[in-house]
Amino acid sequence: MPVILQLALDFVDLHRALEVAERAVSAGVDWIEAGTPLIKSEGLDAVRELKRRFPNKTLVADMKIMDAGRVEVEAAAKAGAQIIDVLGTAGDATIAECIQAGKNYGAKIVVDLIAVPDPVARARQVEELGADYITVHLAIDEQMRGGDPFATLLAVAEAVHLPVGVAGGINSETAAQAVAHGAAYVIVGGAITKAKDPEAATRQIRRALDEGVVIPTTLFKRVGVAEIRRALEMVSAANLSDALHRSGVLEGLKPLFPGIHMVGRALTVRTYPGDWAKPVEAIDLAQPGDVLVIDAGGVGPAIWGELATHSALTKGLAGVVIDGALRDSGDIVKLRFPAFSRLVMPNAGEPRGFGEIGVPILMGNVRVEPGDWLVGDDDGVTALPQKIAVEYANRAMDVLEKENRIREEIKEGRTLAEVTDLLRWEKKV
Repeated sequence: MPVILQLALDFVDLHRALEVAERAVSAGVDWIEAGTPLIKSEGLDAVRELKRRFPNKTLVADMKIMDAGRVEVEAAAKAGAQIIDVLGTAGDATIAECIQAGKNYGAKIVVDLIAVPDPVARARQVEELGADYITVHLAIDEQMRGGDPFATLLAVAEAVHLPVGVAGGINSETAAQAVAHGAAYVIVGGAITKAKDPEAATRQIRRALDEGVVIPTTLFKRVGVAEIRRALEMVSAANLSDALHRSGVLEGLKPLFPGIHMVGRALTVRTYPGDWAKPVEAIDLAQPGDVLVIDAGGVGPAIWGELATHSALTKGLAGVVIDGALRDSGDIVKLRFPAFSRLVMPNAGEPRGFGEIGVPILMGNVRVEPGDWLVGDDDGVTALPQKIAVEYANRAMDVLEKENRIREEIKEGRTLAEVTDLLRWEKKV
C-alpha cells in the first residue's frame, strides 16, 4: 500500500493553515492534521473549518490528550475529526477511555509516543489496550539538538502489528528513510508549511515516499556538531538573535562595509587600549575559519590595520571583531575582509605585549569564550555559546524558514500585520 502523507498544520492562525492546506492537498496529502498549536489557538472551530473545506480527506485532531479522554475525544469527533491523538505518557485509564469513546463516536485513536521513556514497551501496552495507530514522535525541541526518530521507529514498528507513523523533522531527504524504517504514515510539518511553495514541496515529499528516493534540500533539516558552520552560513545575525530570544548581540560593534557576512569560531583576545601585540600574535595561534574577537576596552588608539588584515587573510581567518578601534579602513574594505569595530581612527598604538589570548572576555554585556560561534553581517554581530551551538544554530534555521514563508505571503498581497494577525496577538493588559 502507498505510504500515507499526513500534513501537520502547526500554525496559530487558521487563515494561514487553510492557505497552506489548499495548496498541499492538491499535491498529494492524504491526511490533514489540525496541529496542537492550531487547536489551542483557534479551538475546535479549526477542525470544523478543515472538515468543511476538505470533506473527502481524513482529518486528524492532534489533541495530545492527557486526561479526561472521553470528553475530549467526543468533542473532537463531533467537530469532524476521524483520528484523534492521545499521549502515550497518559495513564492507561485515560487511553482506554479515549479508545472506548472513539468507538462510540466513530473515531480512530492514535497514541503519540513523544517523551515516552521506553517507546517499545509502551507501544506493546497501548496495542493491547486497543489503540488504532501509534506515532513515533521526536519533539521539536529534541530535533533542535540534532536527534532523529528513525532508530526508535524501526524498533517500534518491529514490536507491534498496528500501523506506525513517524513525526519529527521529516523532509524530502529523509522521507524515504522513514518508510525504510517501517512507517505506514509519515507526518510532515515544517518542510511543507514553511516552504516558499507548499505545493511544490508536497510534490517532492510525495515523490520521495512513493519512489523511495532522496531529494536534496538545504532547508528543513537539522544539523549536528560537524555541520554547525553550514547552518550558520545560511542565517543572518538577526535570525540568530531571534533564536536566542533576542539576545547575543555585541552592541555597538559596526560592520566596516556593506555586504559583509562572517561566520566562525572565536579566538578571544584581551588587550590594553592601543596595544596591538596580542591581537597580532593571536593571528599565528588561530585556525583557518576562526574569528578574532578582541576586547580593547572600547576605545582607541587602533589595534588593527591593513598589515594585520593581510596576515589574517594569509592564515585563512574568517574575520575580526574589535571592541576598540581599527584603521586603514579603505584598504581593509578593498580586501573584503570581514571586520567589525566600535571605532575607526587613523592613529595606532604601540605593541607592549599586555593582555591574554584564549580567555573569556566581555564584549559590551555579552560574555564570549574561546570556541563560541560568531555570525556577523550588515546588522552587526551575534555570539552563540559553543555549549548550545547545535540547538541554536538549528533554531536560527527555523527562524529563517518561517520568515521565508511569511515573505511569500506578503508578496501575494497582504501586509505583515495581516499575515501575522498582529492586533489579535497583542498583549492584553
